[in-house]
This record gives sequence, C-alpha cells and structure tokens, in this order.
Amino acid sequence: MLNVARLNTAVCALLAMLLAGASSAAAQATRGSTGLPLPRFVSLKAEQVNLRVGPSTDYAVSWRYQKSGLPVEIIQEYENWRRIRDADGTEGWVNQSLLTGERTAVAAPWMRGNGDSVYVMMRRDSMSSAQIIAKLEPGVIMRLEECNGNWCRAQVQGVTGWVSQAEIWGAYPGEAFK
Repeated sequence: MLNVARLNTAVCALLAMLLAGASSAAAQATRGSTGLPLPRFVSLKAEQVNLRVGPSTDYAVSWRYQKSGLPVEIIQEYENWRRIRDADGTEGWVNQSLLTGERTAVAAPWMRGNGDSVYVMMRRDSMSSAQIIAKLEPGVIMRLEECNGNWCRAQVQGVTGWVSQAEIWGAYPGEAFK
C-alpha cells in the first residue's frame, strides 16, 4: 500500500534539494572562473590592446584599442582570456594581462555628437545643487575613486569632483565602492 504522506515528504525534500541546487547554480552563474563577479568593470592597462574574435592568439584581431585607461566590462572568462564589452557595445576577447582592476568611466558616451552644448557636470560635492567645477564633454575618460550609488568621485586631468552616476559608463546603477 502506498503511503501518501511519506511520498509527499519525499517529493517535498526532492524539490527543496533541486531548488537549493538551482539557487546555488544561479549564484555561481554570476561568478567567473576567477571567483569574481560577472559582469564587472575594469580598464585597459596597455596603450595598445588587440580585441580578438576568440580566446587565443590564434584568433583574428577584430579591433585595436589605442588608449590605456579605457573602461571595459568583463562579461565572460575563459582561462587567461576575458570577453569584454566597451561603451559602444563592441565585444571581443583580450588577455587578462592587458586589463587592470582600476576603475575608470566615460562621460555619457551615448550623448556624443548631440551638439556643442551637451556636457556632464562635475560638481564640488555629491549633490545636484553643488557648485560646478568642470564641464566634461561626452567621451571624456575619468578615473573613479569611489561611487556611493548615485554619485561618483572622479578625477580628470588633475581636477577632482563628483559626477552623477547616471551620466557615466563605468559603474553600474546603484553600485557603491571605495
């Protein structure tokens, strides 16, 4: 005779194990083989970086970056290779040795070409009413010192101030770090 209560308990236990395994797999899916989160922002370390169509020097170069400090987003890891995405959405593979964990950002790259009067305001303090200390053209690269989830303290050509996190590419919305 079938014991329904025991069967229900077994089914519930099996479902709990499956759900625990699924949530564990989901947690691991947001971590790369290095154990670091994916995606995450880093920047180019070298002056010249080849972007390849695959994770090896055997793959063709699809693009060459010629600016160190450019922020990129790591979206995948494979051995010593990182699949990255830039502010324009271009994706490809670079060797990890060409990247650094230093955080940088680009001022509103989506506003490039929208006219001469479009700027990202750098302010003395982290509030929209604070004094403007610099006007940054879209595409300007800045070094990020910290972000509080709404504002980032940044440095550009010796000037340090706060920019709205919504007006840069290089920090996620709501992301806070020091």
